[in-house]
Amino acid sequence: MKKGIHPANYREVVFHDQGADVKWITRSTVHTEKTVKWEDGKEYPLFTLEISSHSHPFYTGKQRFVDTEGRVQKFQRKYAK
Repeated sequence: MKKGIHPANYREVVFHDQGADVKWITRSTVHTEKTVKWEDGKEYPLFTLEISSHSHPFYTGKQRFVDTEGRVQKFQRKYAK
């Protein structure tokens, strides 16, 4: 294999979907400063998500509104008469 083309920091990471409050562990190269203690007692890096397949309407079949940045209020203020 060629040197220097593969990710150097490939490790187990906990992903947390905040919309559905679901956590799972998988291997990834994602960079994060946060850590969390997992069910096995070990501490793993934590990467938080606002939406994933656990909370996305296409996969769940439920329509949910997720607006964490206030886009709707900004639109309403901009176009208010």
